[in-house]
Amino acid sequence: MASTIPDPGAARAEATTPADDRPGRIEAHGIDHISDAERHGNPRELFAVWAAASVNYLSLVVGGALVLMGLSLWQSLAVIVVGNLFSVLTGLVATPGPAAGAPSEVITRALYGVIGNRVNNAIGGWLVSVCYFALNLAAAATAAFALVEKVGITADTPVKIVVVVVIAALTLGISVYGHGLIIKLYLPITLALAGAFTVVALAVFKHADFSYVPAERLTGTDLWAVLVAGTAMVASGPLSYTTSADFSRYLPRTASPKAVAGWTALGSFIPSVVVCALGAFAATAVDMTDPQNALQGILPGWFVPVFLLALVLGTISINALTAYSAGLALQAVGLRIRRTVSVLFDGTVAVGLTLYGLLVSNFLDTVSNALQMITVLIGPLMAVFATDVVLRRNRYDGVALSDETPGSTFWFTGGVNWAGAGSLVAGVVAAALCVNTLYTGPVAAALGGIDLSLPVGMVVSSVLYVVLGRRAVEATAAAR
Repeated sequence: MASTIPDPGAARAEATTPADDRPGRIEAHGIDHISDAERHGNPRELFAVWAAASVNYLSLVVGGALVLMGLSLWQSLAVIVVGNLFSVLTGLVATPGPAAGAPSEVITRALYGVIGNRVNNAIGGWLVSVCYFALNLAAAATAAFALVEKVGITADTPVKIVVVVVIAALTLGISVYGHGLIIKLYLPITLALAGAFTVVALAVFKHADFSYVPAERLTGTDLWAVLVAGTAMVASGPLSYTTSADFSRYLPRTASPKAVAGWTALGSFIPSVVVCALGAFAATAVDMTDPQNALQGILPGWFVPVFLLALVLGTISINALTAYSAGLALQAVGLRIRRTVSVLFDGTVAVGLTLYGLLVSNFLDTVSNALQMITVLIGPLMAVFATDVVLRRNRYDGVALSDETPGSTFWFTGGVNWAGAGSLVAGVVAAALCVNTLYTGPVAAALGGIDLSLPVGMVVSSVLYVVLGRRAVEATAAAR
């Protein structure tokens, strides 16, 4: 990574927030370059951003699911720790933000070329983000339905529609106001969620079986299949955040890359481990096939509405980041629209998917299955990006990356960096051969059902990019 050079102006930049990025104003920037004069803040701010997003309902569900899959409590806890170690990569790919003064959606032009990156943003950025938004919104809405029932309002169809729209409006409000409001709000949100989940933890630990093992213990191939699948399920969270530079790009150019990576990784790792572990402990005492209702049975009666509200707040936090990045991805696809418009469009699509799934069909089950398959994509995406950061030693020219004209530094050949695109495709194909979710690939079948799609896809993409992309990386990094 680039070395840190002391700059007398950095302290002033950190202390003064430019008018365009103040919490009470709608953020003016989209995917355009952030000049040095507009940079401010401290890497420590990133901890609360990622912590607030990591204390959520889905983390609780994932932790409980590991026990339901047949693992013992301590096996589940080991899987939770190992899977969340992939947060290190979330931190690593946040470091180009201050170096380039650009979001991830622009930085990845260095990996795929100007045109190739539009395809990357359309599929790996926008589509995946909108699907996650819809799933998270559905989870929050379910908790909110229970909350309105608690206050005596029947959650019929009109009420459900209003609830979904209100939650989405709160989420999109944060996303539209953007970076400044996110940085301001997420520390108090983190503290509030930490307080709420502390009460949950105290209740869970009173009932948990700390020596829990399933009646029929998994052994041999069956055990390894579940251990690997569980690790991939936990790891899919941090691996999906290839957009972490979106929230670090306003930091001064001189911000320490180690601090940026460290605070981002810790903000993702620590809360996620705690909440996932809480789900695993709870699964030794209650039926976590329905976590929301099951946990209400062991929580103090007065606290149940607070718990439901905390589930909604946590989901709003994670979805605000998702919608923010989805808006940037839509711009990076090539649509010449303001970031605020793109965020609202993404939210409208996600609300439509959520209402359709909750009220009309099992559409969200289909999306959920699709997201299981998306690990085939997000692993190689993260691998190529992280490898580029290491090879390039975090040298990114934000001005050059913003140039989309033919013949520009990152145009490569026909607008595509075939080294990056080829490495990604090869990794996805290799992962698809190893998958065992909606279908069983030939490698998984030969291994007795063990799904190695995540490690294989990441290793193939990373190794190929080192071999194929080193020359292009050196040429474009030297052009800075």
